[in-house]
Amino acid sequence: MAKEQIQALNALDVAKTQWYHFTTIIIAGMGFFTDAYDLFCISLVTKLLGRVYYHVDGAAKPGTLPPNVAAAVNGVAFCGTLSGQLFFGWLGDKMGRKKVYGITLMLMTICSIGSGLSFGHSAKSVMATLCFFRFWLGFGIGGDYPLSATIMSEYSNKKTRGAFIAAVFAMQGFGILVGGVFAIMISVAFKNWFDAPPYEVDPVGSTVAQADYIWRIIVMVGALPAALTHYWRMKMPETARYTALVAKNTEKAAADMSKVLQIEIQAEPKKEETEAKSFGLFSKEFLGRHGLHLLGTTTTWFLLDIAFYSQNLFQKDIFSAIGWIPPAKTMNAIEEVYMIARAQTLIALCSTVPGYWFTVALIDKIGRFAIQLMGFFFMTVFMFALAIPYEHWTKKDNRIGFVVMYSLTFFFANFGPNATTFVVPAEIFPARFRSTCHGISSAAGKLGAIVGAFGFLYLAQNKDKSKADAGYPAGIGVKNALIVLGVVNILGFFFTFLVPEAKGRSLEDISGCCKFCSDDVSNGGGCPLDYNTITDLFLQVLEINLVTFPNVADAILANGMFSHYDRRRISQLCEKAGLFIRALQDPDIHFKYIEAAAKTGQIKEVERVTWGSNFYDAEKTKNFLMEAKLPDARPLINVNPGNAPLVVGQLLDDECPEDFIKGLILSVRSLLRSSL
Repeated sequence: MAKEQIQALNALDVAKTQWYHFTTIIIAGMGFFTDAYDLFCISLVTKLLGRVYYHVDGAAKPGTLPPNVAAAVNGVAFCGTLSGQLFFGWLGDKMGRKKVYGITLMLMTICSIGSGLSFGHSAKSVMATLCFFRFWLGFGIGGDYPLSATIMSEYSNKKTRGAFIAAVFAMQGFGILVGGVFAIMISVAFKNWFDAPPYEVDPVGSTVAQADYIWRIIVMVGALPAALTHYWRMKMPETARYTALVAKNTEKAAADMSKVLQIEIQAEPKKEETEAKSFGLFSKEFLGRHGLHLLGTTTTWFLLDIAFYSQNLFQKDIFSAIGWIPPAKTMNAIEEVYMIARAQTLIALCSTVPGYWFTVALIDKIGRFAIQLMGFFFMTVFMFALAIPYEHWTKKDNRIGFVVMYSLTFFFANFGPNATTFVVPAEIFPARFRSTCHGISSAAGKLGAIVGAFGFLYLAQNKDKSKADAGYPAGIGVKNALIVLGVVNILGFFFTFLVPEAKGRSLEDISGCCKFCSDDVSNGGGCPLDYNTITDLFLQVLEINLVTFPNVADAILANGMFSHYDRRRISQLCEKAGLFIRALQDPDIHFKYIEAAAKTGQIKEVERVTWGSNFYDAEKTKNFLMEAKLPDARPLINVNPGNAPLVVGQLLDDECPEDFIKGLILSVRSLLRSSL
């Protein structure tokens, strides 16, 4: 099994960027486009919901959602997302990534439409129906996190894997941007058709009956991208890594990847093999190998989302607090939607979207660790720069400066931990736990989002209860709430040190598959690959690369990475690939040269080749020289001193008795050159 497994996986690791990479980004990314659109569009319409369903006659200000209702509308989707991340993450490892991938989009499509069709006889029943659909919408969105990240990571090559996974996640930025732009378009259209006076002029007439359609249209449009990409998700093959490493069907993995990569990957009949020792999730072995990594991915994502979602969901409150959005009573309901959408669109256009794509461009150059550390650092800096002189930013002349600084916190969130916390869990865990561990990590993030959504709603209220929003207790104020978010970012900075760097490494290398095999050997469990399988495995890797990527094969041979393979076969392929120096490493060529030199009496040439080359059959050459009736064959049977330290070191590692090692050195000392 190992040989076919390595064929498909190695082919993926070294594959050049191809069209299928981009189609996978689009197909997987549409889920995140819908995710961001649906999760963040609610913040565009919550104030409209308050005006439509919670108007109080004679009130000085327009109606607002009661605290418990606002918290439910904003937070219920996160509760669903958290549940979906855990459930679909686990299911993706049990049933396969593809089998459950389409279910998430179906849920998003149905529940987006259902959210827009939330009707009832009272405000309470409308909000209850909306919350019901938004929970299941979040459940579908949650499933997309571990599945999309895992699928993209397992399809990618190791050189640009980070950029591809980040590009999937970057579709969130477009979802936020399109949500804002669409809300602007709808509000402008409705304003032209159904203009109304400001609330302070006509409290009842400021909210026209048709305003109820605005939020429904905005919410329902989120179903379109999910519905349009459902068919293409169903056409995607299962990832080779799941098929080979988890489902143990290496023939199908090779066949699937042959179609995707458009190269021939031979799959041989299955062989009997020894099963490698396995360990379960949260077992002692798992915690020893991956426990700190899982702690790092969960805590950093949790802390990041407290700050990130607090800022995103309550931008409208912050902008109102500094006066960038006019007081609600000076606008009608449709104008308020327009102003909130304009502010959020500006932030998305200037900071959120560029931040995502800076990460895509640089993640495989400077690494995940550096980007995450830098992001948390600058988020902290700009958050404190906003919070400490907060009164300065509330002055009219300084509002633009506040928006710029606030935008920079979003830029470094997205060119920072908001992207990397999504990428890294899809890379550093073994294939059989990859989706589950990503689901756990992302669920921790959504728990942070819930803390942010519910906590910031109350924390940011004015210290003076009379100035707080209706129904809310006194809070600590926006200034102190921003300081709290700054402290959260500091904690994220330090927990980043628990997360390993995955840049440029294969998924199997990162997750410790090779270490697992060697540990089994040292513990007396026996390596699951015998000598012949290892020889076949190395040969197959070299064959693939000599046909498709000769420079990779040349580097492998030059570095001596592989020790066991059919040298004659590789020499023939090297000659076809134009690697003529490598082709001369055929052991038969070397032996025939030694044989010819000996028979023609060129003893010095025999000595030179036997001394300087490792590409001949040592036993065969020794027997020939001893039988060739040369004057003295022993000086020609040299021991290469360059390998002596390696041999002795290996014997010591294997706990060989020191007396045996000393005896071995003494027995070959006479064969070593005087240079020793």
